[in-house]
Formats: sequence, C-alpha cells, structure tokens
Amino acid sequence: MRKFSLIGIAMLIVSIPTFAGGLLTNTNQHPAFLRMLSRGATTEIDAALSNPAGLAFLPKDGFHVSLSIQSAFQTRNIDADFLTYNGLAMVDGKPAPTTAPFKKYYEGKAAAPVIPSIFAAYKKGDWTISGFFAITGGGGKASFDDGLPLFESAAMASIFQGSLKELAAGKPLMTPDKYKINSAMDGRQYIYSAQLGLTYKINDWLSAFAGGRMNYFTGGYEGFLDAKAGDTNLLPLALDCDQTGWGLTPVIGVDMKWNKLNFGAKYEFKTNMNIENKTNKLDYPDEAEALVAGYKNGVNTPNDIPSMLSVAVAYEFLPVLRASVEYHFYDDKNAGMAGDKQKYLTKGTNEYLAGIEWDVTKHLTLSCGGQITDYGLSDNFQSDTSFSCDSYTLGFGAKVKLTERAAINVGYMWTTYEDYTKASQNYNGTGLSGTNVYSRTNKVFGLSIDYRF
Repeated sequence: MRKFSLIGIAMLIVSIPTFAGGLLTNTNQHPAFLRMLSRGATTEIDAALSNPAGLAFLPKDGFHVSLSIQSAFQTRNIDADFLTYNGLAMVDGKPAPTTAPFKKYYEGKAAAPVIPSIFAAYKKGDWTISGFFAITGGGGKASFDDGLPLFESAAMASIFQGSLKELAAGKPLMTPDKYKINSAMDGRQYIYSAQLGLTYKINDWLSAFAGGRMNYFTGGYEGFLDAKAGDTNLLPLALDCDQTGWGLTPVIGVDMKWNKLNFGAKYEFKTNMNIENKTNKLDYPDEAEALVAGYKNGVNTPNDIPSMLSVAVAYEFLPVLRASVEYHFYDDKNAGMAGDKQKYLTKGTNEYLAGIEWDVTKHLTLSCGGQITDYGLSDNFQSDTSFSCDSYTLGFGAKVKLTERAAINVGYMWTTYEDYTKASQNYNGTGLSGTNVYSRTNKVFGLSIDYRF
C-alpha cells in the first residue's frame, strides 16, 4: 500500500467535532413563538421558557399545561470552487505539478420531523411553580451524502503529493483520472432540557423568577472516505463516534406590568458542559495515530451553552391589538467550543425581534412577526463541518380559543440566510487557492394545545 502525505488526514480529522454544532440555541420551543416570534414579554403558558417571571400575571389560578409538536427541515449547502493537482509539466527542464479547476455543489439535509415539548405551571395566589421539557439545542440529523469539499480537496492533494515521491521508483503518477474518491458524513445533535423554577408576585406590578435547567447532550458523527485506484484502497478513513454530556443552567427573570405595558427580562447563565466520546469505530493509517487522539473512546471536548440575555416590551394598543419588540444577546465568545473556536468570533450574537397579534373574534387571534440574527462570524471560525450565516426570519399563524379553558396554537416560520463566502490561498491545507460559498435554509411548522385545569 502506498504511503501518502497526512495533510489531508489532518484537515479531515480536526474539523469533525464541530459538525452539527454552531451558534444555535433553540428559542422556537412553542408554536406561539413561530406565529409571533417576539414572546419575551408574554404572560401566557409559553412564558415558562420565554418570560417565566410573567407567569405571575396568568389570569387564573390553577394548573396550566401546553403540549407542542414541531417539524423542522433545513439545508446546509456548500458551493465549492478550488484548484486541484492535475499532472506534471516541464518547467525549465524539470517536471512541475500542474493544476486544474474543480467545482462541485455539496448538499446537506437536516430533518427533525417530530420535536416535542411540554410546558406546565401551577399558580396559587402570589406564587407560581413552572417548568418545561424541550429540545433546546440541535434537534436533528444532518447528512452530506456526497461528503464535503474538505474531504475531497485534502484527499486529492494528499494522493498526488504522495504519488510524486513514488514517481522516481518508476510508478505511474496518480492523477485525478486514475483514482476515485467516495465520502459521506452524518452528524446529529440533541440537547434535552428540563427546567423548574418559582415565580413570586412582589406587588401588583412587579414579579421575579429563579430556577434551573438541566441539559443533557447526545450526539455524534459518522463518516468515511475511500480513495481507490482500481482495487487498491489508497486512503482509508472511517469514524463512528457517539457523544454525551450534561450541564446545569441557572435562570433568573423579572416582569413589570403597568396597565397596557408589560416588560419582561430573563438571564440564562453560561452552562459549562463537556461532551465525552464513545468511539465505536476509528480506522486510520498508522501514521495518523497522533492526529486521531481526540476521537478515541473517553476523550472529553468542551461544548458550553452560552449565557443569554432577553429583554422585551409588549403594549396593548387596543383590547384586540397587541405588539411586542425584543432583544437577545448570546455571549458566544465566552463559551468554550472544540478547539477554542470561540476565539475566532468577532462578537457575541445579537437578535432583534418584533411581533403583532390581532383578535379577529373572541375565538380567533392572528399574528405575525420577524427576527434578525447577527453573528460575529469570521473566516477562521467557518468550516465545512460547522458554519453559520446571518439571517432574517418571518413567521405567522393563529391561536384558536376552543373553550374558556382550551386553545390551539398553530404557526409556521421560515428563515432566509445571507450567503457567506470564504476565499483561501491555502484551501484546506492543499497549498492551492479555492473558495466556498456557504448557504442554508430553514422551515418550521408547529401545533400545540393549551389547557387550564
């Protein structure tokens, strides 16, 4: 078997842990969010997540519960355009490598057909105990059935450079027409969260909340790369690794209500979390022993959930017309990531939200809203296995009041992302130039039933 440069292997391995990660803390846990987006000053049952202090102003004492199901579908695509080695040419009487352009569109699909959540609160007098169970991060599986440009470009360079060394022994040069590369990558990530806390109504216009959230992470990645010339496997790589971890998030909040105006604020502290490998398969050439150390069974990797601040103001213009504006800040730069990737961010994440709802009749409420998300991205932060794009989101839907005790929420939102272009003169360590254009799409539909006992 031929011996090849490990440049390709190194570039392949070091980036895999961030797959299915990224700057996403799921705020869309309830269809009321999908249909309006700005829910940080709500006093309905979905406030158990978005404004827990506001539960002090639930209109009735008793037990309130909401069951929700959502379906989310995403694409994560990479339009790659890079140079690859393509044989030799005589330069000043000596053979020198030549290059040729390589273009390919890599499509990644992520689907989460069923995302469940449950919200509950029990209010008696000035006290309210509340909680929820939801998937607050990740929530699906992403698949690149044709691999990633990271895989192919690094393997192409590795094969060609290794072949150059064997040319002197009379063996044929390994050009792209003499080998075939097959690769694929799947990644998954779920953060299951259960929160419990207490809200106290201090006086007629002020309330406060304190609680905690337990987070359980489960995820992993599975991928392979086969580069073959005839029946010879040139560069065998295979990885199958599961990961788990957990962390606790303290949460505090306040709510202030004056007549038609309501102000809600919430702060979620940073969650320190490490994820541990359970490696089921790890195949690699002997020369790569040092490079795969981080993927062996039992190794821990930081995967903190960043602290988050939410502030919102809602106003009732008419008895049937309400609107809300909101701001979120995620302190991503101070949340540990694999390989200290957070250091490459230029700032934390800023989100700006607004929503409006109108009671068409006493049984039907229509609503819509929007959100702008601004990350602190940089070229060094972005990679084929983990990339984000600034975006704006629109949502709409309805609330149907079935009885005095029961209501249904239905909502739909979609996100439009701004393409991110990353150009490099050393594309994936190949020594050649190349450009990736990263793009994403996102669509979510949800339905819930709220009931007061």
